[in-house]
Amino acid sequence: MNILMFGPNGSGKGTQGAILKGKFKLPHIESGAIFRENIGKGTELGAKAKEYIDRGDLVPDDITIPMILDRLKQDDCKEGWLLDGFPRNKTQAIKLDEALKTASLGLDVVVEVLLDREIAKNRIMGRRLCVNDNNHPNNIFIDAIKPDGDKCRVCGGDLTERADDQDEGAIGKRHGIYYDSDTGTLASSYYFKDLAEKEGKIKYIILDGAPSVPEVTADLMSKL
Repeated sequence: MNILMFGPNGSGKGTQGAILKGKFKLPHIESGAIFRENIGKGTELGAKAKEYIDRGDLVPDDITIPMILDRLKQDDCKEGWLLDGFPRNKTQAIKLDEALKTASLGLDVVVEVLLDREIAKNRIMGRRLCVNDNNHPNNIFIDAIKPDGDKCRVCGGDLTERADDQDEGAIGKRHGIYYDSDTGTLASSYYFKDLAEKEGKIKYIILDGAPSVPEVTADLMSKL
């Protein structure tokens, strides 16, 4: 099963992606990790990407997409894959779709996690990290995992905040790109939604990201 995931930061997309990865034994393909792998191995594409990254520029699609395709063709992807973090705009969606078809890599499922922008921002800013285990879920804006004052709800350890979680400007910038339905990430999601309706080869799943993790997971599994 080949899956493409969409959802704003704070929507729980990563959590649901991890659940899909575990259930279906899928490799999680993420563009940032692909860049790091190619640069670390000193590949030709990695060297080209590094030039842009070192200048603080975005890596062009004609470098990024071949990297992604190369990763999707590796042995661990033969039974399926989960692609997350790309495409980020409509142009990339079109190019990715064309590249997948040319490479005979069929896309089976697209998952879009819906969440109101203000709720997504609050979820990010409400995250708290336990000093004993960062995987202990604590969020001051989610009742189900609200910590006990300034202590971890799981083990009672002290809680800290990630600096970037409290940067409203940075959060707003990331969300501005995602929620742009004309040219941004939502536009790329809608591109695949239109494809699903026109071609009938892709299952497009829409999830409400507001309920609890188990509820969202149950909804996802019922729609797969």
